[in-house]
Amino acid sequence: MRGDLERGTNKETALSVEQQVMIALRFYGSGSHLQVVGDTMGFDKSTVSRVIDRVTDSLVAMKDDFISWPDNQRKNVIRAGFYEKAGFPNVVGCIDGTHIRITGPSIDEPAFVNRKGFHSINVQAICDHEGRFTNISARWPGSAHDSHVFRTSAIGQHLENGYRGIGQGVLLGDSGYPCRQFLLTPYRQPAAGRGQARFNRRHCSTRSTIERTFGIWKKRFHILGSEIRMKPDKACRIIIACGILHNIAIMRNEPEVAEEQLIDNQPQMPPYNGPQDGKGIRDHFATTFFA
Repeated sequence: MRGDLERGTNKETALSVEQQVMIALRFYGSGSHLQVVGDTMGFDKSTVSRVIDRVTDSLVAMKDDFISWPDNQRKNVIRAGFYEKAGFPNVVGCIDGTHIRITGPSIDEPAFVNRKGFHSINVQAICDHEGRFTNISARWPGSAHDSHVFRTSAIGQHLENGYRGIGQGVLLGDSGYPCRQFLLTPYRQPAAGRGQARFNRRHCSTRSTIERTFGIWKKRFHILGSEIRMKPDKACRIIIACGILHNIAIMRNEPEVAEEQLIDNQPQMPPYNGPQDGKGIRDHFATTFFA
């Protein structure tokens, strides 16, 4: 970030790169008002606001370096990791939405009121077995439904148009999403004796990874668990910046894993020649692995 934050700061009174990063981290981590962050660190409110904008923009510009869809080699590691958690095979990610509270905007205010009655951004994220974000979308107001956010997102369209079968892996999502060949949801009324109840239990245990990830993310960056007191476009950029920092935190403490051993423990995915739709593939998983 040094190149971004050093530009135009040649004055004697200019803040160092380290100071700018510290100010932004204090804001993301505490969720405090700009005035409080400034008073705590000895800077005026306007300086704090300007620094947060610059640091946030610099982080967001590096999004693709730190939040990226896994390649085939990485997918194998993720599949193995999820299988070790709860015995659900072939999972390359868990998807869910979470609402980040914001101050009610002056423009299009009703659109930001979510079903719980507060103003928010509906953030969609996909994580891997380690809780690392592999995709994040923060651009929809709180009234948008999770299924609509997914359908219109870049990753949703990528899977819709480019998915070539279960060999590419599947996502797990809750019943707020439609069951698709690439996104499996729980059975609403599982039938007895066909593996559907066990499918649901394993599905729930595996999918809880994204819920835990959201919890860790919001605890690490209190601004996400309190209220972002900024206009929606700035709030969205701050959310993405915190997603990048979350991944960096995981990358800096990543445990050593015997990847080959984990991958060998997973059952083989048998060929599937049935209907290429979510319900058909969900039935295939239930009868093959959970009956």
